[in-house]
Amino acid sequence: MSESTRRSPRVTAKDVARASGVSQTTVSFVLNGAAGHVSQKTRERVREAARTLGYVPNGSAQALRKGASRIVLLNVEGVPTGSGLGSYIRGLDAELASHQHVLLVLHGHLSSQALSDVAQAVSARAVIDLGDAGHADALATGASLTAFSAQADVPVRYLVERGHRHIATVLPDSPELRILAGLRERLMRQAADTAGLADCPTLVLPGAPEAAGERLRSFRTQHPEVTALAAYNDDLALVTLAAMRHLGLRAPEDLAVIGFDDTPHGALFSPALTTVRLDAESLGRIAARDALGLPTDGLAPEPARVIVRQSG
Repeated sequence: MSESTRRSPRVTAKDVARASGVSQTTVSFVLNGAAGHVSQKTRERVREAARTLGYVPNGSAQALRKGASRIVLLNVEGVPTGSGLGSYIRGLDAELASHQHVLLVLHGHLSSQALSDVAQAVSARAVIDLGDAGHADALATGASLTAFSAQADVPVRYLVERGHRHIATVLPDSPELRILAGLRERLMRQAADTAGLADCPTLVLPGAPEAAGERLRSFRTQHPEVTALAAYNDDLALVTLAAMRHLGLRAPEDLAVIGFDDTPHGALFSPALTTVRLDAESLGRIAARDALGLPTDGLAPEPARVIVRQSG
């Protein structure tokens, strides 16, 4: 075959995603005009990668175009359906409705390509992908979603004010939550560093109290200096308290424990769970405006605050 008849392999969206350091879903959204939740910096990076590689989207991808419908997709795969997420969705739905848009919530285990296919099928105006939070472009660069997952400095500051200098992060031993949990872990470490703490080790706990108790026993042997545990969410904080009870430990005397998200059942446990409450409904409204490309003036959420109970 002559040189002139040889064809270079066709550049795909996956190639653009790899070159720009984002997800394939995000590439699809950016190049087809449905990227209201993606930062301008990330959009430019994706477009530059596409230009450099010579990427040409196929015809079916053009179905995903901004304004093609009044549907906004929210993917919540792997995100615990606690009170914070419920309030977030209510705010998101209400704000979209006020701008004559409809929210479609997806709960399934979708690949990036499957999510892109759904978005194309309904000609989505925008997609908010909480299930892809490990990609900085999908979550960490959107102001509202950053606030929803972040504010990790709140429990750290609270524990430091209570005299704790050795704080550990408690994360779930769950593949479905590894992306969001990884983000929370990084933010907790940043908050600990800002507070001047020497270290912020991570304790990964399974859901069963006895197994969690053995994991906690081993962790305390390795990190006897730790006096406080900041859990990924309230559910995991309650597993932590159950594991402590299994070992004969008390909160906060032996270990202080603080949760995140202020779910209703935290107040019913003994000891009652100290936790962090977010203004998740306002965050949902901000996300709605971000997705539609509208200004978010006047929608600043109330700061996250600690609900002080008995455990920490």
